[in-house]
Amino acid sequence: MARYTGPKTKIARKFGEPIYGSDKYYEKRNFPPGQHGLMKKRKKTSEYGMQLQEKQKAKYTYGILERQFRNTFEKASRKKGITGEILLQLIESRLDNLVYRFGIAPTRAAARQLVSHCHITVNGEVVNIPSYMVKVGDIVSVRERSKSLEVITNSVSGHSNSFPWLEWDAAKLSGKFMNYPERADIPENINEQLIVELYSK
Repeated sequence: MARYTGPKTKIARKFGEPIYGSDKYYEKRNFPPGQHGLMKKRKKTSEYGMQLQEKQKAKYTYGILERQFRNTFEKASRKKGITGEILLQLIESRLDNLVYRFGIAPTRAAARQLVSHCHITVNGEVVNIPSYMVKVGDIVSVRERSKSLEVITNSVSGHSNSFPWLEWDAAKLSGKFMNYPERADIPENINEQLIVELYSK
């Protein structure tokens, strides 16, 4: 199953923000990677370069490779509304992202692994496809035999659900996807308009 497995701190330094969450190595070296680091004179980024960088940041943040990302964009562009917002809404409705948002996993990479290893159900049925698009009203739960897994119990105990589009039942270790999120409710620092401009060229 294709996924990015390279150095995460280096990617975070490239974009100038900890896109993978808390990172002690990033805090120590929060300047661009490269031989000369802060001393290197960097040219002003072109408009295309800024658009490309924003797309790359979104891909790395959500753990999506190019083909899947483009397919999601094309799906968003066919829907009525603001394409950039719809793109983020569709990405937010991915099963691996919702497992992360509910706090079942500490990171999106861990969420992807839980889904792939059949620890997650949607409406009572096991789903092992991380990119599965969850629909409004669907119930995402931890499989009964997986509820005692240490990675899940530790993650859930240290998480508080603060997303208005999600409803979490801590007793059952299950959550409901209430509705697609408003752009203001999505915490990721992504300028989706630049992505739309890039793909519209």
